[in-house]
Amino acid sequence: MTIGIVCYPTFGGSGVVATELGKQLALLGNEIHFISYQQPVRLDAFYPNIYYHEVNAYNYALFEGAPPYESTLASKLVDVILNHNIDILHVHYAIPHAAVAYFVKKILARKGKQIPVITTLHGTDITLIGKDKSFAPVVEFSINESDVVTVVSEYLKQETYKNFDIQKDIQVIYNFIDCHKAIQSNTHECARMLLNQNERVITHVSNFRPIKRIADIVKGFALIREKIPSKLLLVGDGPDRQEIENLVRDLNLQSAVLFLGKQENISLIYALSDVFIMASEYESFGLAALEAMAAGVPVVTTKTGGLPELNIDGETGFTFELGDINTMANKTLEILSQPALFKTMQQNALKRAKIFDTTTIIPQYINIYNQLLSNR
Repeated sequence: MTIGIVCYPTFGGSGVVATELGKQLALLGNEIHFISYQQPVRLDAFYPNIYYHEVNAYNYALFEGAPPYESTLASKLVDVILNHNIDILHVHYAIPHAAVAYFVKKILARKGKQIPVITTLHGTDITLIGKDKSFAPVVEFSINESDVVTVVSEYLKQETYKNFDIQKDIQVIYNFIDCHKAIQSNTHECARMLLNQNERVITHVSNFRPIKRIADIVKGFALIREKIPSKLLLVGDGPDRQEIENLVRDLNLQSAVLFLGKQENISLIYALSDVFIMASEYESFGLAALEAMAAGVPVVTTKTGGLPELNIDGETGFTFELGDINTMANKTLEILSQPALFKTMQQNALKRAKIFDTTTIIPQYINIYNQLLSNR
């Protein structure tokens, strides 16, 4: 198959999932064409069967400050689909990709080309942006006009039905990970640079937005460090970083909290970690938590969104109520202070992660593609 994939190219979950999906499909012999305004961050090397097409904003004085990305994306898609004989168009994130895909289908139909569209919803396109009155009618229409709609958790499926008048079935296909690549053992040099031998390592990875509630993690870490020598590794960057740095200084934790910025080889960080914490106000799935679990790291997460579908309380880690910093700290201490529990949760986390391995999830997408092509 020749598959066009439209996604945001950033470190966010939707872009990561879309890129990793394309890479896995290419390994199976399919030809993949990524279309976006920038090369996806996970497309960091040469990959056979993968091609990238950049969408260039049209610079014209009339459009100053608001270049018409949707129109230029649509034009680029029409060009790529016709000239590379694309069989399937898979768009990730509703706004604007699903809407543009509908526009593209209509243009191509005039040219005698039929292109099936699969839309994958990832979370905030439904729970945050999609509910905004400025976007809601377009989101609803675009979902209903897609040939197939998938979501990354059962929670997100129910939220989509609750917030929009959806007239079609939505399929749940969970996020995934290549468990064989998730564990990195060559970390001793890195560990010596970052840590003392008696310190435990707590990790958080995100894009530092308010919804991630990183301040809760820092405050909980302060309680943890009172009991156990430890370091907190904060991986990522975003609008809340300066606020978090200020909080770290206020709590006199500068020597214990390391800001590592954006990291492409995140598996090396997980290999150093003892516990992964996610305090989010909302997560449609929790891809970073899955990545940690695939490295055998117990996770401590809120009970929000799709996280309970991934992190089984008392087995792969613990869950806590949103904003309950004391419970977050106490549950983390429970894992770190009980070697037998820690080992069991390591094993359980790894076992649970294997349920979401590429060998299980990728065939679900391939089945959808084949069904769409057979019905064309």
